[in-house]
Amino acid sequence: MATPRVFIIRHGETEWSLNGRHTGTSDIPLTANGEKRIRATGHALVGDDRLIVPNKIAHIYVSPRKRAQRTLELLHLGCHDRLPWNTEVNDSIKDSIGNAEVQITEDIREWDYGAYEGLTSATIRKQRAEKGEGSWDIWQDGCPDGESPEQISQRLDRFIADIRSKYHEPALQGKSDRPDVLIVAHGHILRAFAMRWIGRKLETGVSLILEAGGVGTLSYEHQKINEPAILLGGSFMADVVEQASDSK
Repeated sequence: MATPRVFIIRHGETEWSLNGRHTGTSDIPLTANGEKRIRATGHALVGDDRLIVPNKIAHIYVSPRKRAQRTLELLHLGCHDRLPWNTEVNDSIKDSIGNAEVQITEDIREWDYGAYEGLTSATIRKQRAEKGEGSWDIWQDGCPDGESPEQISQRLDRFIADIRSKYHEPALQGKSDRPDVLIVAHGHILRAFAMRWIGRKLETGVSLILEAGGVGTLSYEHQKINEPAILLGGSFMADVVEQASDSK
């Protein structure tokens, strides 16, 4: 029995992510380089003998933002004919074997930055200093007219509980042969997701980095639902590789 995993994937590079501007509700497209790097990520990490095995994915969640949805398209997971925003099948990936349902969800949309939308951290701190408001840390202070750390935690805790009850508990009980879940979203919300996955408060500080187009893995220790963990590194699935070799 494979231990269930959650793959968290940040959308590819945009002009705003490149410049360090906070991008919440704004729908900024991927750059040409961002698209190129996501394609490379898909080729490197998706496949029977790779980190992400499409036929082991039970469900795919994606943010409502176009940059996240385009990232999912470019990963070559073999789910193009099931993407809610597309009506045409991409023939270049029609032979892929992924069968997971794709769901757009507000649960994994980016942090609502409110008055700080489109601003860099340096600009925010400068504005606050001019107003005599002191320093700023999103993990403690949140965003005026946007979301607080408490609101983010509440949103993610509901989402995590849903993933565990629908997909991971059945997999750990041997009732499903598709143990994995994949999420394509954004930098702040996915780092917050990782912290809440292991029960850590956001207010304590989040010393995690997830670059544009980056992939992270969350799982469990000892195959126990009450022992969630961040998977720092894992081995490839030898049985899948051998099956693929035998079929050639």
